[in-house]
Amino acid sequence: MDSAAALARWHAVVDSRDAAGLPALIAPDAVFRSPAVHAPQEGRDTVVGYLTAAFTVLGPHLAYEREWLADDSAVLQFRTVVGGLDISGVDIITWDAEGQIVDFTVMVRPAKALEAVIEHMGAELMRMLAG
Repeated sequence: MDSAAALARWHAVVDSRDAAGLPALIAPDAVFRSPAVHAPQEGRDTVVGYLTAAFTVLGPHLAYEREWLADDSAVLQFRTVVGGLDISGVDIITWDAEGQIVDFTVMVRPAKALEAVIEHMGAELMRMLAG
């Protein structure tokens, strides 16, 4: 597995702001770890759902500032704006041997910004479920 190639595929989907490219990046047994939800969220469809909502909530202003790449993973530092609040955070992504995402962990700061993310993500997930 080529971490740089896997990361480039992630960046291409994020840059396109098109969530339709997400399923091909996510392994069937992937896990999403949200700062807003206590339990890990499991399975491709669930992970794609959370990431799709994140594209809507975080995406318009999302900019990756720094990244650290390992053999099977990367840490991406980002900034964005949600509800008028500046947010900083990291995405920690792990890939399997085929280059599909198997673990996606998000950390967000400060606490007030996390509260805004929780509120907006909850609303977006409810909107998606209703649609």
